[in-house]
Amino acid sequence: MTPTELQAYLHTHIPLSAAMKVEVVAADWDHVLLQAPLAPNINHRETVFGGSASALAILSAWSLLHLRLRSSGVAGRLVIQSNTMDYLKPMAGAFSARSSLADPGQWPSFLRLLERRGRARLVVTAELMSEGEAAGRFSGEFVALR
Repeated sequence: MTPTELQAYLHTHIPLSAAMKVEVVAADWDHVLLQAPLAPNINHRETVFGGSASALAILSAWSLLHLRLRSSGVAGRLVIQSNTMDYLKPMAGAFSARSSLADPGQWPSFLRLLERRGRARLVVTAELMSEGEAAGRFSGEFVALR
């Protein structure tokens, strides 16, 4: 799935991503990089609304697992079970989220467990950036269901 195809998928199936004007910058096996402008995500302090920042991180993390499952030929549902978000600084402009697996070595056992039990969990992290600086950290546990 190309970045353009992933962006179309997100905008069609997760309408919030379209409202936020999320753009898929890069999408590959190891990372997904999403970005969004300030204007549709602004709060009363003229910085990025915390919910938008969290949503972009979740979208990036979910997208990474979605791409990996599709590339692996695995069909199923993918949902977030829990997450933490640390906000390091206000974001006064465009912002991005770059996701990666917390432990890439867990991928094979994740797939085996999903095949055997029809359910598996995996932790994905994302780093929020704005104006060339780290602005937040996300960690989320996702559950795949066959």
